[in-house]
Amino acid sequence: MAWRASGRTNSELIANLASHGVLKSEIAKPAMARVDRANYVRDRSSAYEDAPQRIGYGATISAPHMVRYLLAIFHHIVGESGKVVGIEHVPELVDWAIENLRKDGLGDALDAKQIEVLVGDGRQGCPEKGPYDAIHVGAAAPNVPSSLVEHLASPGRMFIPVGVYMQDVLQVDKDQNGGVTQQPIMSVSYVPLTDRDKQGDW
Repeated sequence: MAWRASGRTNSELIANLASHGVLKSEIAKPAMARVDRANYVRDRSSAYEDAPQRIGYGATISAPHMVRYLLAIFHHIVGESGKVVGIEHVPELVDWAIENLRKDGLGDALDAKQIEVLVGDGRQGCPEKGPYDAIHVGAAAPNVPSSLVEHLASPGRMFIPVGVYMQDVLQVDKDQNGGVTQQPIMSVSYVPLTDRDKQGDW
């Protein structure tokens, strides 16, 4: 079971995720191995638990079997020729994300703008940096935001949790002709995708 995949080290956490059949991608495994979750949580003593961690301002870093610290991981997957953009509406969390990425050895990628962390409303996306081959949404929306679908490349894929209480992660695919399909992947429980003021009350 995924929630039993906790480890004492980053390597052990990743090995447990793989042995439980959660981490299957041969592309994702080495990328995750290069990113130490301890650099992205407030409480380093629980960094390798397969559980969400609160990081302040009503936000969490998701459990490793769900998402993980995707800016860093996506950067290692797409390489120096790719670009990764993160959007967060709490400026303090943007600053902390940049600090963590530098602490994790990704300062050069930030300076080269291979990774960008922007203050903004994730529900609206960042069209000027798109279109995007992949979009990951790390909080639950009541429905699929049409703006984010518009920002997908053709072809492109988005993963987004949708629902109010318990949610489903939806895989939203846009084909080369612009046609859009979606299918549920798994049931989850995420914090809501909301505005900054409401997030502080969560």
